[in-house]
Order: sequence, then C-alpha cells, then structure tokens
Amino acid sequence: MADEDAGTFEGLEVGRISGDFFVPRYQRGYRWTEIEVTRLLQDIRDSEGATYYLQPIVVKALGDNRWELIDGQQRLTTLALIVRYFKTYVPMAEVKYSIEYETRPRSAEFLLQPTKKKADENIDFFHMFAAWQAIGVWLDRQEDASTSAWEIYSALSRRVKVIWYEAPETTDSIELFTRLNVGRIPLTDAELVKALLLSRSREVDGTDRALSVASEWDAIERDLRDPELWAFLTAKSDDEATHISLLLDTIADQLSDRLRARDGRDAGERKPLRGRDRPNFHTFETLRRAIVQPGDFSGLLCDHDVNEGQGAAHLWDHVVDLHSLLTGWYEERDSFHKIGYLTACGLPFGSVLALADGATRSQFNESLHETIASGRRVGLNLTLSALRDLRYGEDDAKIGRALLLMNVEAVRKLTHSTERFSFHTYAARTWSLEHIHAQNSDGLNTVEQWTEWLRQHRHALSGMPNLEAKEVEDLSHRIDEALAALTLEKFQALEAELRRIYSPPDVDGAPEEHALSNLALLEKNDNSTLNNWVFEVKRQLVLGLDRKGSYIPICTRNAFLKYYTDRRAQQLHFWGPQDRKAYMTAIERELTPYLQLEAQGEAAP
Repeated sequence: MADEDAGTFEGLEVGRISGDFFVPRYQRGYRWTEIEVTRLLQDIRDSEGATYYLQPIVVKALGDNRWELIDGQQRLTTLALIVRYFKTYVPMAEVKYSIEYETRPRSAEFLLQPTKKKADENIDFFHMFAAWQAIGVWLDRQEDASTSAWEIYSALSRRVKVIWYEAPETTDSIELFTRLNVGRIPLTDAELVKALLLSRSREVDGTDRALSVASEWDAIERDLRDPELWAFLTAKSDDEATHISLLLDTIADQLSDRLRARDGRDAGERKPLRGRDRPNFHTFETLRRAIVQPGDFSGLLCDHDVNEGQGAAHLWDHVVDLHSLLTGWYEERDSFHKIGYLTACGLPFGSVLALADGATRSQFNESLHETIASGRRVGLNLTLSALRDLRYGEDDAKIGRALLLMNVEAVRKLTHSTERFSFHTYAARTWSLEHIHAQNSDGLNTVEQWTEWLRQHRHALSGMPNLEAKEVEDLSHRIDEALAALTLEKFQALEAELRRIYSPPDVDGAPEEHALSNLALLEKNDNSTLNNWVFEVKRQLVLGLDRKGSYIPICTRNAFLKYYTDRRAQQLHFWGPQDRKAYMTAIERELTPYLQLEAQGEAAP
C-alpha cells in the first residue's frame, strides 16, 4: 500500500469479526456466483487444519463499532451467508456482524433470511440468494452435510482468518477504493509487510526512520529487478509483482522452521512453501508476528532478545543484511556461476542460503562445489566412466545438467574477462539436446520436411571440398528435379547419396550417434530447424543464427567452429572421430573436478 495509507494490521479469525459494516454507493453490489462460493468452501475444507487466510478486509472506523467497508464486501457477505445457512446444522452458529448496502436499504434484513420471493426485488438480492442456494448445493454433495457444516463453522471460528486492515481516519475512502480495485496497490504479502513496517517505524522511531525504510525498500526492489540477478537467484526470467518478496518469503520460512524446531517439531518434514502449496499470506502473518510480538521470536533472528517496539527495526535490518549477502554473491564471479547453475537445476534459493548459514566463505564455496557434484536431484552425480556412458534418449536429464555445467564452467574460468553466463537467457528459453551430426532421418515424415531437408543440403554443397564443380551442378540439378514432384522413394535415394557426401572420409563404420561426444546444448526453437541434418548444414545454420543474435552457448559454438580439434587434424566440413574425441576431452576437462570416484576395483576406461 502507499506509504500514506499505513494503518493498523492484524490477522483476525472470521469468528471474531464484529460490528456494523456500511457499504457506500461508490462500490458495486454483490456479484459472487456459484463458482466463487463453491471455491471458498472447498478451499477451507481442503486446508485440513492449517491456518487459512482470506484476502484482506479494508475498513475505516465510523465510531461505535461501525465500519465503512472499503474493500472485502464480497467476502464478508458470503461468509455471513455461509454461517447463517449452517445454523440449520450447527445451532450455535452466529454471525456477529451486519452488512448494510447504501444502495439497498433492506440488505441487512435480507441477509438474515434470504428468500426466493425477496430475491426478485433487485439484482443484489438476486445474487445473494444465488449464493445462498450454492451453499446448499455444495453441502448436498458432501458425504455428511451435518459434519461438513460443523467442520467449516469450526474452521471459520478458529483458523480461517482475514488480513484486517484499518485505514487511518484521514484516508480518502473513494481514492483508496479506486486504487485497490484498479490494481495500483496489489495486496500481496510484500505490500502488506511494507505498510506495517512503515506504520510501526513511524510509531516507534518517527518519520525519519519510516522514510529511510521506504527509500531502502525501493532500492532493494530495484536491485532485484535486474534480470540477470533475478535469474541467478530464482532461475526465472519473468517479472513478478514484487521481487523483494523473495527475501521476505525466505525470512518467513526460516522463522517458521526455527519455531518448529524450538517447539520440538521436525522442520525437515515440511515441504518447501512454494507456489500453490504456500498458504495465503503465510509470509505476512509470520512477519507480522515478528514485528508486533518480537518476544515470540527471541533468539531466532539473532542471538539476543528483541524488545517490544523494536520488532520492525530488527526485521528490516535482517532484510537489508540478506540483500547485502546475495548482492555480494552476485558480484563475486565464482559464487555467481555456481549458485546460478544450482538454481537453474532446481535448487531453491532458501536451500542455497542454508548452505551459507554459519559457514565461512571457503566453507560455503566448498558446500557449493559438493552440491554441484553430488547434490540430491540437482547434482551431477557421475563418475568418469558413467559420464562417458551417457546416451541420448536414456539419460537426457543427466546430459542436460552435464552440458549446462560445461558451458557455465567454460565461462566462469575465462581469465581477465567480464563475460558471464547468462542465466536470464537460459531461464527465458527452453533448451534441448542437439545431435552435432545426425546420421538418420528419424522424424522426417512429410513432403514439407523432405523438401526443406533437401533444400538446405543442396545449398551447402558448394562448400564441400571433396566435390568438383560439375558434381555440385549435376547433383543440384537432380535435387531440383526431385523437388518438383517429391516422393518418399526419391527423397530416400537422394538422402543416402547426400549423407555419403557429408560423412567424414576416414570413418570406419558408423560412429555412435547418441553418445555424449555427439551432443550439444541448443535452444529448442533453434534445434527444431536443425534436427536430422548433417554437420556441415548445421554448422552453417548455427553460424547464421549466431550472426542474427540467437544465444548460442559457448561450448556449442566452439564445437561447431572446431575449437576443440587440433588444427592439424581439422576437416572443417565434417564431424569425424578426431572431433568427437577432442570434444569429449573438453567435456571431461570441465567436469572432472565435480566427478565422483569410481567404485572400488573399477577403473575408468
């Protein structure tokens, strides 16, 4: 929320909401349908005992326990309908608040007992009654309606909460409502935490401290919006509403785990709270407690107790320290590449942070190295012999990690260079394994595919050193004739002839096409244009893609430029045994520091 709107925040159980709510005429009427009502009931049911947060309720005090309801009238109206419907099954069910719509004077009365007859009086009553019926339909679908009603009512009383935001009395209600509903103030965890921090900073330390926090917040958010820094930390290329939420979520998760450990619960049993698995406003509620009740977290964020009133300052200091730590990693070349590789392979940022917890710089670097070598699900986990035995179609995930690491390491070890591996580009694209030289036409099934294959291979004929000009002219003429009325038989005959021309002259028997020594990393859209084509055609196309600005990983470019092959053994237009051997040697050179020892009694071939 905007700084001037900082008010009072708390997590409030639905069962504790009380008073008389007034919905001004500047808001639209009640419009929830069966879809929203059913989803709310089912989400509460599926939360299975955990605290479940609804979207914020924004109010302004009118005096005598009366409230102007600025945002949240759809939710509060639906909750009132649910509790009243459940009273048939749970006699003790009671709604402690009323809602009066300025445009519908008898709305509070209607909500006490919705009926079909009164529902026809206006459009708001119509939608309210439809929601009332949807509650009944949902209950009828449950195995035991009475039990389900009791479970939902109990949840509303004890563990279903709203973010209760009481705006200052000086707030312009219409302006705030407009800003909330046009998306200028997304009510995310981060925005709510910001508003609470600013509010508490004003109360305890005065305006200067609040201005300082606001300025630092904006600076951190700006840093985290650097595309390369964001991708290095998260393996994401897309923007999110707030990037500082990465730090806030991480701190909240740390606190949750440490609370569990202090309370004798196993933090390791909890799955990482990401995506849909993350409860609504988990971060806000955890950090709110750390701000307003710092005594509950004594010794968890630091090794000393935090006094009441100092929670906001202490939490913000922790955010600033975390920001400094990760920007330090970003600036340091080795940690940037190693952390970026691990996050690209799926290691969460929180897990990277855990490796650094309590470790010296050298210990942290060693932990990064060990995680790359043998980390669960994200590590290389290969011996030298296993690396050499990798095969396309059988070990694609391992090959992908190996070739990514080769490229990252090749860039990391460039001396006297500012070049870095682009984790942002890597995150923004879908990558696949490319055969450097394809020896069959698997997947070419249509006339269009045959036509394109022949055209590309015809175009490359002029550069082949083993063909005379007359041979190139004759073969090009026969290809053109076949293209005029192409059939499978004509394609197969010309394909076989062209593959013989484009194959290295010194190959005894067909080399293994799916070996690691014949695979490179390439962006999927680029790969789709190269599939099933021979080396010379691919070489020319890769160079063309590079000239047009496509991101070609350094080792893929090196392979097609014959960078790894001794110049005395180079045959520029072919991918032969000497090229495969040199390329495999380069792969082993980059990856050997991360390979596991061979099993006892087993020697590398």
